[in-house]
Amino acid sequence: MSDLPRSQAAQIRATLATQIDSGLLPLGAKLPSERELSDLFSTTRITIKDALLALEAEGRIYREDRRGWFVSPPRLIYNPQYRSHFHEMVTRQQRQVETRVLSAATVLATPALSQELNLGAMAQLYRIQRTRSIDGRVVLYVEHHLKPEFFPGILDKDLSQSLTLIYEREYDIHYGRSRFDIYPSAARGDVAQALTLAEGSPILLVFRINYDQHGQIIDCDHEYWRHDAILITVDSQTAAGD
Repeated sequence: MSDLPRSQAAQIRATLATQIDSGLLPLGAKLPSERELSDLFSTTRITIKDALLALEAEGRIYREDRRGWFVSPPRLIYNPQYRSHFHEMVTRQQRQVETRVLSAATVLATPALSQELNLGAMAQLYRIQRTRSIDGRVVLYVEHHLKPEFFPGILDKDLSQSLTLIYEREYDIHYGRSRFDIYPSAARGDVAQALTLAEGSPILLVFRINYDQHGQIIDCDHEYWRHDAILITVDSQTAAGD
């Protein structure tokens, strides 16, 4: 049986994918504008957009608001069971990492956080908002919520450092276990702005509740990842041996 004919958008997607795979469009390269691509393929911008969105969904390209489309760099391999800090995980993969602190403040816990962290009514949390860049590209926006009783004075410290190391050095607190929820989502509001994404762009959300060495809940993280930037890998044999 012969293959069904492909749509024009599918043909354009395949052509661009071949250009990427061959290296003619190298990693990090900016694609021609949608108008230029529509002229090149003698088609409408709607068809071009369909092809680009298909490549974006596959993680082959990414877009930045008002800047255009780019070929995605290699994905960061992210093992949720890895117990070292983020900076070490990235540098072990021979990538450059930078953390930028957007805000650090005391906030009232939302009902959802109160339930997740076993808090009472009108409880307060420390909230730290940061972005993480890999090789100069912002790929992660994260909101950390900390229980203040475990970390007095932490908001006055240099929070561009690893929180894991601050916990260990300043408070003698070490991560014990963590619980992860991982699911696809869409960039909205502060998340879209921090990641320079258009509203509604696909992202990967990692929600993590962290326990200390004594089994007490100490904090939680909402990690909003550019979905093309990360590969999550878990070895069940390693988990069984822990």
